[in-house]
This record gives sequence, C-alpha cells and structure tokens, in this order.
Amino acid sequence: MFLDARLWGKAAGLGTGARGAEHTHPLICHLLDTAAVAEVVWDELLTAHQRSVVASALQVSDEQARVLAAFWAGLHDIGKISVPFQLHRGGPKSADKKLLAHELLREPGYGFGAGAQLDGQSHEAAAHWWLVGMFKEIGYPSSRRRPQSQLSHAVAQLLGGHGGRFHSVVYDKDSRCPAARHPGIGVGSWEEQRRIHFDEVRRVLGVKAVPQGRMTPGAAVVLTGLVTLSDWLASITEEIRARLREEGWAGTPEDLDAYWQIARTAAPRLLQQTDLIGTGFSRPPDPDPCVGKTGLGASMARQVPELVAGHGPGMVVVTAPPSEDRTEAALRAAAVLGYAANARGLFYALPTGSAADSHMAQVHAFAEQALTGPWRSLLLHSSSRLKPAEAAQQWAHANAPDGVSAEPGEEWTLTANSWLNSHHRALLAAVGTGTVDELLQAVMPVKFNVMRLFALSGKVVVVDEAHARGAWGQKLMLRFLEWAAALRIPVVLAATAADRSVDAMLAAYRRGTGGGREPMMQPRRSPGWSFVDAQSGGGHLPRQPAGATRASTLDIRAVDGAPYGEIQAALAPMLAAGNGRAAVYRSTPVEAIRTFQQLTQDLPGLEVILVHEQMRNKDRWQRLAVCRTVFAPHGGVSRPSVLVTTSMLEHVRGMHFDLVISGPAPLANLLARAVQSTGDRSRLVVLRADNASELDDAALVRRSDTLLGIGRTVSLPEELPALLDEVYGHELVDRLGETAARELQQLDNERTVRERRGSGTAGWLVVPGPRELDGDLSLLSREHPGLTPDLLSTVLGEEMAHVVCLYPGYDRQGNPVHLLEDELLETKLDRSPKGRPNPSQLVPYLIPVPKGLVEAVEGDANPAWRNMPALNYVLRLNLQREDGKWVHTSSSHRIHMSELGLQIDQLR
Repeated sequence: MFLDARLWGKAAGLGTGARGAEHTHPLICHLLDTAAVAEVVWDELLTAHQRSVVASALQVSDEQARVLAAFWAGLHDIGKISVPFQLHRGGPKSADKKLLAHELLREPGYGFGAGAQLDGQSHEAAAHWWLVGMFKEIGYPSSRRRPQSQLSHAVAQLLGGHGGRFHSVVYDKDSRCPAARHPGIGVGSWEEQRRIHFDEVRRVLGVKAVPQGRMTPGAAVVLTGLVTLSDWLASITEEIRARLREEGWAGTPEDLDAYWQIARTAAPRLLQQTDLIGTGFSRPPDPDPCVGKTGLGASMARQVPELVAGHGPGMVVVTAPPSEDRTEAALRAAAVLGYAANARGLFYALPTGSAADSHMAQVHAFAEQALTGPWRSLLLHSSSRLKPAEAAQQWAHANAPDGVSAEPGEEWTLTANSWLNSHHRALLAAVGTGTVDELLQAVMPVKFNVMRLFALSGKVVVVDEAHARGAWGQKLMLRFLEWAAALRIPVVLAATAADRSVDAMLAAYRRGTGGGREPMMQPRRSPGWSFVDAQSGGGHLPRQPAGATRASTLDIRAVDGAPYGEIQAALAPMLAAGNGRAAVYRSTPVEAIRTFQQLTQDLPGLEVILVHEQMRNKDRWQRLAVCRTVFAPHGGVSRPSVLVTTSMLEHVRGMHFDLVISGPAPLANLLARAVQSTGDRSRLVVLRADNASELDDAALVRRSDTLLGIGRTVSLPEELPALLDEVYGHELVDRLGETAARELQQLDNERTVRERRGSGTAGWLVVPGPRELDGDLSLLSREHPGLTPDLLSTVLGEEMAHVVCLYPGYDRQGNPVHLLEDELLETKLDRSPKGRPNPSQLVPYLIPVPKGLVEAVEGDANPAWRNMPALNYVLRLNLQREDGKWVHTSSSHRIHMSELGLQIDQLR
C-alpha cells in the first residue's frame, strides 16, 4: 500500500483552488516540515548543554541525538490519521461545502465502527497511545509493569504533550490495541497509513539508531520544547502557502525525498524571522582596578568570575537594600554566568509590572553591552500592553524625556504582528523583563508549563526581590529553583535581607542539583552574597565579604494626625526652603488623585506630579519620563517637587527623594519606599491614621506599626536584617497591653491560617520536582478541579483587564465617530473595512485595571471588536458628558475619566 497524500495536516487559512475547494497541506508534508525545523532548532537554538543532556540520556552520539530529535518531531502529529480529526466538521471542504475527507469513506479500508467519529480523544493523545506500541516494535526499551519508566513510553508521552499537556500513562494492554479503547484511532487503512507515514519519515531522515537510554527530566524538557517550537514554526500559515503541493501530488518516495529538500531549505528562514537565533553572551570585561575593593559590586566583580571558572555556572544570591547598585551587581553576575553557560539570553523577573516597566531600560542597556548577535527584548507581565509583549526599543524611546509628544506616532506601536507576541511564545525572546509570575507558572499545572521551563533553560534568570511573594509564592519559587538547578539554569537572586526564606531558596537550588547535603546559610551581614555551583550543589561564600558602599541613617517618624494635615506639615519645611524632592504614597488611585488635587490647590509653590496605575498608558509613561528627570539622583530642579503615587512605584529604581511619606504598610514595603530617599540621613514619615491598602496583610501592618512606635532611627544597611527579623518576633506581643496583645494575636492567627492554607494548597498544586517524576510526564499536567481563576489570582495576583475610553465626535464630513482623545479628530479610532480597530493604535490609550474591579461593567464592543484575540481583555467604554465630566454609567458602576486617570464607583 502506498502513502495516501489525501490525509491532511493543515488547512485553515490556506485559501481555495481554481475549482473552489479549500487547499490542504498533506500531513506527511507537515511532518517533514516539522522535522526540518527541528534540525535547525537543534543546531542553532539549543545550547551545548541542552544537546548534551539529550545525547547523554539517550546513550547515543550527538549526531544520532540530533537525528532522533528531528525524527520524533516529525511524528508529533501522526495522531491526525484518525477518524475524528480527518472527518472533523471544521476540516477542509469542497466547492459544494462537503468535507474533502468524505472521499476516503468510499474505500472499504477507511471504514469505521459506531462511535469512532464521536471519540473524544484528541489527535495529540492518539499519537501518544499509538506510538507506544510502534516504538516497542522497533526496539526501544519497554516494560509491561512500569511503562512510564521506559523509553518507548516516554517518547510517545512526550510527543503526545505537544499541545501543552501530557496525557496519562498508557499500559501494555492498551498499547497493544489502542483502537479497542478509542475506536476513533481506526483500524484497516487508518492503521496502515499511520505505519506508512511512520516508516517514510524514518526513511527520509535516515534514522538508524535505536536508543537504549532512559528519558531524564532534563531531556524531557528540552525535547518537549524542541518538538513544540518546531511545530509552531512549521505551522506558520504564510510559509505553508509557499510550500503547497499541486493538486494530485502523489507523495511517492521520490516526491517525499524532493519535498524534504524543500522543507530543509525553508526551515532556517522560519527561525531567522523570529529573531530567536544567533544570541549569546560576550566575554565579560575584567573588573576595573580603580574601583574600591569593599563595596558589593567590587567584591562580586573580583570573586564571582573566579568561582564560576573553578566550579561552573550556578546560582548567585545577593542580599542588600534595593538600589541601582544592587541591580548592577546582579546583572554583572548574570553576564559572568551567561558567558560560562553559553546561554542565549536573559530573563529579569520582578515583583510587579510597574517594577518591570521601570527596570526595562536598564536591562535593555545591559543587553546591548553583554549580548552578541541579534536579539529581541520583550516586556512580560499581566498588565503589559495588549498582553504579553512589547519591543524594548519602542518602550525606551517612548519613555525618553525628549521623545514624548502629545500625539504619539510609531514609537508607541506594539509589536502586535510579531510571531513572538503570544502568551506561550514570549518567554522564548532572548531578553525578557517581567514579573516573577512568568517563572512560577512553569511549575504550576497550566498549559504549556514545560515550554516555559524550556524557554528559560537556555537563559540566565535574575529574580529581583525574590522573597516578596508570600507563602504561596515561596512554595512555588522553591520548586522552580529545584527545576532550575536540575536544568542547569544559571540564576541570580536578589533580596533585601538574608532570612530563613533566602536560606530555603539556597537549599532548594542545591537540592535540585542532587548534591549539597551539608547546611548552608546566606550571610546575615548586609550587603552579602553567596554562590552555589550547579554541578555539585556546593556552597561557596566570598573570601572577602562585601562592605557597605555608603553607610546611612534612616529616620522614621510616625505621626498620628489627620493624613492630609500631616502631609502638609511634612512638606512645609521643603516649601519654605524653596527646594527639595518628596514622594507621597497613598493606598489607592482615588486617594492619590484627591491628594494631588489638594496639594495643587493648597500649596501652589510645589511642583506636584501624579502617577498611578489607573492612568492611560501614554499619560503614565509621559509622567514617569518627567519623573526620571525631576527626581534623578543629581537632577536639578528649580522648585520643590512632590510625586504623589501608589504602591505601584515602591520597587521602581532611578528616582530619589529627600523625604518619603507613606500610609501604614508592612515594614518591608515601607523600607522599599524609604530606600528611595537619598543622602547620609534619609527620612520616612508614616501616617498612622491613614488607610492601609486592602492588599496588605493586616497582621504585618499592625506589627510594623507597633515596632516603629512614634519613630525609630535605623543604621543602613547594618541594622536592616535584624529589623526585618524583629517585626516577626514573638517578643513584639509582650510589649503590648492585654487588649492590644489579644488583638494582634488574633491577626497573627489569621495570617498563620492564611499562610498555611496557601502553602498547603501550593503543595498539592505545584508540579513534582525533577526527582519525583519517576518517568511519568503527565504529573506535570495533572488537572485539578480546584484550579480556578480565583485560585490563580491568589498566587499570581489579580488578573488585569484593560479599559479604553472613547469620546463622541464627528469627522470632517460630519459623520459621527468615536475619538480616542476629547475633541481631537486626529486620534479617531481607525477601523479596517471589516469594522475592526487597529490594536496597536489603542496601546497608548489602554488603562490597566484589576479585572474584578470592572467585572460587572457593561462595555460597548461590537462583535467585530470582541472576536479579535488581541482585544479579548479590552473593555470599551463610550463616554458621555454629564455635569461637565466625561462618564460611563452602567447598571452597577459609574466611571469617570479625566486627565488624572480613571475613577470607578460601584453603584450597588
């Protein structure tokens, strides 16, 4: 029997032929396309370590491992030779709208029994079920009792997971006759064609090796990533159109050999279009001998390269107060690790999206110095523009003080059409700046979690403020570090101070290496650093500990008066002196707007700048660009200046203040804000009567208030670790009276319950560690009934939505139109002939808000708008003029939009 080229693999978007029938791409062609791309991914994208991990696990040579990887990638969709897939109602149709595959049914061999067409098994699962038996037939190691422990099952399970989830173990009785359990797999010609396609892919690629090794967790991650990425690239519709076969193409062995050469010629171009290849780390420069020897940066610059040269890459842990110097030291360590590991990029993770925004320019500048070859940089977090990616150069240009205009042009344009601009692909970009959530999802049973591990396995990962995630995040971070060590991912962790959570992270990385049994603690002295090598798990402390670059004193004063009155009183000396810079933190955007309006009216001598999260992107960007000038370390200002903001800016770098004013918050948050103040004697004023944020832990807010009392003077950085330890201490309760102690104990108990519940839930939700899989990859994809959006929001932070406000207006012909700016015709909402807006045009006008805040708000989007994937999370609000204000009123909310941002009032 010959190969049947009528069996289709791709059809959507391929157009129609002269007779009106929809074009199809034969399955065998898609399989060969994917195999050809896999060769290039192996050669050009995988690191030397990733390739060696696969070859070592399979017990074959590097060249044999390359051929096997391409062969397996070429088999990924063989489950499409099944009844439900070929006869799917959405499949390719003839001119009279009949399924082309119905032609197969005229032939007896393609018959099938009752229930076959309704079999709910996916084509990915069908590949898994069928390939187990085929690999056993050709000699791959197998086992009746424990199939998951043997290569025949491991490779089949891996290929069945290319859709983002692995499927359960297939036992021997099912692998011998998979159609008995799943009639949709089909017998007769269906079985014959699967075997023919299998044999032809094997023949064309010249596969001769029969591996006898076992699938290690590291090899499984690399091969899953290679197969999935190759499939994605081989599925680019525009490229498939260029390779369509003429009608009647037979798929003979000669045809397949010729097509293989076409596929191999096209494959390099596919990768080149994605900006994924050619990136590496340049050799880091030698430390400057003129730089002092005691500071954190100098200590690490002299000793980290020596440790890495002697022991190989691993994890560097830096504990010091947040500062640009700490960020710089972390990035320099990343450059050393990246060069030693031959890494192909960097991911910089931060606690919040605002922090990621502020760090992106510094990460981008680092990449320009440290990386070689072409590279793409993306911004990755839940509230980044049109989630999840944006080009760094465009973002940096938009934030340049002299590059912001009232009518943004192409500099605002999102890389909306970029192949990388996809939720599951963006981490593949050579340089990413985003939130730690992107890492944590790699060890949660969400779709394509293993692709996240693969994307990170060729990079250096920097985690800034690694401890700032609570019980949930801590548990997940420990599991991520285990996987990072097992995959030999170089990591740099930066934390404010050394504590037990930092020690636990050190232990997790060492555990992932399989070594490092002896205990190790992060030095409690601040600043401090340590190193763990990924080869043995050995811990290494610096011979010459880092000394403080600049000792300073932090004066903390807690005041009890009315918040706004205390803010005025704190700013009065600065106003009288005619100079100075201050930051005022409020608990919500509404409070920030009110404070801005009051200060502007009551203290006209101040330059007051407002920045909060519920502003239009372009307004927030423009104001931050101004802030980077006004509040630069050595920036000159002509009059006293005040920034009014929310907690969104507490992890932002590059802005410095003489005075920081804040409402109640946990001590760690207060200190994160306070370190933005400058000088040998910095000042923090805490407004005790102000509202705390609903997001803050009430027990920690109360403990911090109790610890600080009416004020405290802290020597930085020496006293910082002890101060952070003290806020958790039992002794704190003993200082209080009976009633206050009882109240605090109740809050502590509630926090303990929440943390234990969160840690316990994370414990059953988190995927197994690399040494717990026991060969069963489905444990990485197990679905939990309790994994709800609300639960994900608990650990990853509340899901963000985007609002865009539209104003009524008229075009030059007098026709009613929607405007993106009030009374500015030039910013009308352009539409395509199909009535669809241009997503990139909306980017500057989007307002990120917590999804829960606008969940019940009725928007005004039409079907053409709502059917665009890029706009799924965009809420469109048509505004009306009421009492001199622009508002949108629904049955549950009244929303007011002004130049100060969005204000949302719930009506019921």
